[in-house]
Amino acid sequence: MEACFLSSNSFTISIELVPSIKARALSFPKRNSNLFHSRKIAFPTSITCCHLDSSSHPLDDDSKPTLGSDWRSFRARLVAAEKASRSEDSSSSADPDTVVDHPPPVTVGDKWAHTIHEPEKGCLLIATEKLDGVHIFERTVILLLSMGPLGPSGIILNRPSLMSIKEMRSTVLDVGGTFSDRPLFFGGPLEEGLFLASPKTGDGNSVEKSGVFEEVIKGLYYGTKESVGCAAEMVKRNVVGAGDFRFFDGYCGWEKEQLNDEIKAGYWTVAACSSSVIGLGSVGSVGLWEEILGLMGSRKVW
Repeated sequence: MEACFLSSNSFTISIELVPSIKARALSFPKRNSNLFHSRKIAFPTSITCCHLDSSSHPLDDDSKPTLGSDWRSFRARLVAAEKASRSEDSSSSADPDTVVDHPPPVTVGDKWAHTIHEPEKGCLLIATEKLDGVHIFERTVILLLSMGPLGPSGIILNRPSLMSIKEMRSTVLDVGGTFSDRPLFFGGPLEEGLFLASPKTGDGNSVEKSGVFEEVIKGLYYGTKESVGCAAEMVKRNVVGAGDFRFFDGYCGWEKEQLNDEIKAGYWTVAACSSSVIGLGSVGSVGLWEEILGLMGSRKVW
């Protein structure tokens, strides 16, 4: 069991790897809480052979029927409409003679973000000021990849890459040198090799039909070390480009109810956003945290 322990004395991450590797512990500044007990989760096992002509889709614990359109955009319009309605109600109370028969339709732009009440697959966890001083999680933006029965798991999006896969000598995430020059980003304190894939327009259907990638949000997929061979095969077939992937060393994981406890304690703000906000171009961006807070409205930036 891998775990992160935040006690009254120190913030300690204790990681238990495979039996042949010793666990390592990292200490962080004091926090007055018993939260942050992260754990090792089992990502859906992916086959390593691509089925590019198959219509099958990967199934995981939180898979659900997909809608023809992006339901998150629909919800964002509802949220925007509710905010506009509140603004109009406030204006009407100030001027009782003002009557609005038909309020104008509410639209959302290409980039949007808003808070939501509960974590869900594809949402973001925005670190609050309570995590200032906790080096790994301070001002982080975490994308939740799964909400499986064992607990949520995700990756940190806004830590810059310092080395390539080749420089890190990571053979797990490379097959025949296909991705050796790709940057490797820090995804979290728990050991696992993961990657995001966001194929260019026209290629997404092939990625979806391959049967080895999980769609996180519309147009954005993730894979594990078990499916990196398929990713390399698709690059060699020119189905997708090597630049359509972002690779991560490590991930974040929580026990089943642990994340909800951390949210209630004020460590995370839960948000939904458009796919353009967290596209591959945003991975490693140190300004992503500030950008999302700005999109969510007038917020204190500490």
